[in-house]
Amino acid sequence: MDPAISYQGINTALGSTLFCFVGAALIVLVIFLWSSIKIVPEYMRLVVFRLGRVLSKPKGPGIVIIIPFFDSYKWVDLREQVREVPHQTSITKDNAPISIDFLWYYKILDPGESVLQVGNFESAAAGIAATTLRAVIGGIPLDDVLSEREHINNMLRTRLDEVTERWGVKVTNVEIREIIPPRDVQEAMNRQMSAERIRRAVVTESTGTREAAVNVAEGEKQSNILRAEGEKQSAILKAEGEREAQLLRAEGFAKALEQIYGSAKSIDQKTMTLQYFETLKSMGASPSTKYIFPMEFTSMLDNFLGKNAKG
Repeated sequence: MDPAISYQGINTALGSTLFCFVGAALIVLVIFLWSSIKIVPEYMRLVVFRLGRVLSKPKGPGIVIIIPFFDSYKWVDLREQVREVPHQTSITKDNAPISIDFLWYYKILDPGESVLQVGNFESAAAGIAATTLRAVIGGIPLDDVLSEREHINNMLRTRLDEVTERWGVKVTNVEIREIIPPRDVQEAMNRQMSAERIRRAVVTESTGTREAAVNVAEGEKQSNILRAEGEKQSAILKAEGEREAQLLRAEGFAKALEQIYGSAKSIDQKTMTLQYFETLKSMGASPSTKYIFPMEFTSMLDNFLGKNAKG
């Protein structure tokens, strides 16, 4: 065998082995870096355990270096979360079964305590919420459960917050979503609502009838007032017109009398005698039978009667 050929084969084998070793080292390095570098979002934190002991401060946000084989970690979400508690049958203070479901909102304030103090936070919190609901409803009568939701929400939030505080969790809000009372209570409520609607309808109708009657009476009153005012004004105007007419007639009579009196002052005794004779002449011209006694005759008669009285 040629020594040159043998040497070339050995070099080729060594080169292939070295290439495989370098490739494997690069792959291991990439895997190591991939498992060591973590990018933590703003709303997340990493609770890191190094050789079994938790580090004093959670890691994040940003780039976090994890030492493989030495460190383990837990992701913790700091955003506010909402969980639903399904329908739970509870017994009220007056022994009435009632079904309630609600939503509760929480936020993790201490990531380390939420990992160290409880194994499965969501499962534990759901159990606490269900038992707390039964405890709260058990101390409230049925009527108050149906009418005081806000009070029950506050009581549930306070009780849950007292329990979850040691886990580094803050219960921010509790909202009852649906309350299902017993069937007989629902029927009684429906009858009560129907009676209330009928009562409101009757009250509304009577109120409308009363207001309509009041409006009609008010309209008639205003009409009578306006009619009386019109009649009053008409009577006043009529009286004023009659007074003005009488004044005008009186003024006309006065002027006529003044003219007659002025004319009479200018007539002498002879003129009066001639007028007297003319009047007698016109009266005597009538074909009917008349008896006329002149004014002088009545004077003579008066004298005669006076003498007889003296005799």
